[in-house]
Amino acid sequence: MTSSVTQAIGTAVHENRPLTLGGISDRVFARLFRGLVYAQIWEDPVADMTALELTEADHIVCIASGGCNMMSYLTASPSSITAVDLSPAHVHLNRLKLLAAENLPDHATFYALFGKANRAANIPAFDRYLAPHLDDDAKAFWNGRTLSGQRKAMFRKGLYRFGVLGRFLGAIQTFAWVTGVDLRRLLKAQTLEDQKAFFEAEISPLYEARLVRFLARRRSSLFGLGIPPAQYDKLAADAGGDVIPVLRERTRRLFCDFPISENYFAWQAIQRSYKGDGTGPVPPYLEARHFDTIRANAGRVQILNQSVTDMLAEQPSAAKSVYVLLDAQDWMSDEQLNALWSEITRTAMPGARVLFRTGGADDILPGRVGEALLDRWEYDADASRRAFENDRSAIYGGVHLYRLKG
Repeated sequence: MTSSVTQAIGTAVHENRPLTLGGISDRVFARLFRGLVYAQIWEDPVADMTALELTEADHIVCIASGGCNMMSYLTASPSSITAVDLSPAHVHLNRLKLLAAENLPDHATFYALFGKANRAANIPAFDRYLAPHLDDDAKAFWNGRTLSGQRKAMFRKGLYRFGVLGRFLGAIQTFAWVTGVDLRRLLKAQTLEDQKAFFEAEISPLYEARLVRFLARRRSSLFGLGIPPAQYDKLAADAGGDVIPVLRERTRRLFCDFPISENYFAWQAIQRSYKGDGTGPVPPYLEARHFDTIRANAGRVQILNQSVTDMLAEQPSAAKSVYVLLDAQDWMSDEQLNALWSEITRTAMPGARVLFRTGGADDILPGRVGEALLDRWEYDADASRRAFENDRSAIYGGVHLYRLKG
């Protein structure tokens, strides 16, 4: 990792002086974020695409993260996608997904690598079809070793078991099992009523456990979800400073508001994988019906190891039409927010849309982004509400959509 990227990650999350508990917490999170955090992104691409009404004329800017959304946006055949991320591991994973779409022989091989993600045959397929197309940096990354072995072996051992989120979910599953709760039983639920009954009887009481309450009330406890200290405070604010009711409600939404047969986020939360036989819900980019479209459009994507603001500063005016910021703004200072929105506004085409999520329920821009700047945009309350209601990941407090005026 270059020093400039390390500095950028630090700038994104450091809000406190170094020699304070808050400062130490910030720096621990920044350290974690230098590696793989999300093998699967935790924002719903279907909700996004519906709200944004993507077209073939769109030029999209997005944060890469685990790459599921960037790849899924390709099903709409946009003119271009520029995906950025401060984590080099996320950049490598995104580039690999594009390379796989272009060079693997068929959907079955593609699905084995990123859908099943735990087959011994994935390594020979990687070596045969992908390795010859990797640049030196990518070869060093995927052939490099970690504490658990060679990095590319993740595709044999279970990709979604790795990364900060994968290990965090594994710890939750282990805790539930130790306390006598088999979360996998929920995957057999036939109705929403069955799901709600299981949640109330088995999952909700876990939040009363002394250990859970002790850990959850510490800002570092949610690092495993990719939630930095500043965002933790926004979550807790929705319940008067106590994060426990917020976590319980968002867990309830995840497991109760959407049929298990349609919610791959619930499958990942429960067993860190999709349905084993390949018949369950998956992100759009993994569906067989979209494979040819994704293969044809993969060349329209550029993946950069930069911040959104820095990347936009290098773009011409009126060059982009869609911006998907995930929850990155929750990490930002007022100065960083204004710098970002200055570049968004400068590079926005007529009809441009910006979609983002917040840890808390409220839109964070009013009162923080300069009034003259924010007045260039119109908040779409109806589309924001629908996107939030349709977001199966259920981890966020709000989804927000702005449209450029005029």
